Amino acid sequence: MGRLFVVNLEGKIYSCKHCKTHLALYEDIVSKSFHSRHGKAYLFNKVVNVSMGVKEDRMMMTGIHTVVDIFCVGCGSIVGWKYEIAHEKSQKYKEGKSVLERFKVSGPDGSSYWMNHEVHIGGSDADDV
Repeated sequence: MGRLFVVNLEGKIYSCKHCKTHLALYEDIVSKSFHSRHGKAYLFNKVVNVSMGVKEDRMMMTGIHTVVDIFCVGCGSIVGWKYEIAHEKSQKYKEGKSVLERFKVSGPDGSSYWMNHEVHIGGSDADDV
């Protein structure tokens, strides 16, 4: 398999909450208004230290998208997904970008996001799930 190469980022970093592997920089956030099954999620221009799953079409709140799940290379945890194809013209800006679920990462200040109890009980009002 070979030796694992991990990119270390400098600055305000989002990292895997399980193994602390660096995943993205605060400055690469495109939007903080995304939601997932676990609560808040952020859209990033660039993420590092992830491997990709199998392409699949998913129906999301904003229409059908071809996406791949992304996994932390450090521990294998799923941390979000990447948009491969947005089938609706208004959603094309998402192509090539990745979503990290706040529930699955630690923020730049070392904090972890915990799902709001009301969101869990009320189900998902997700933008993208």
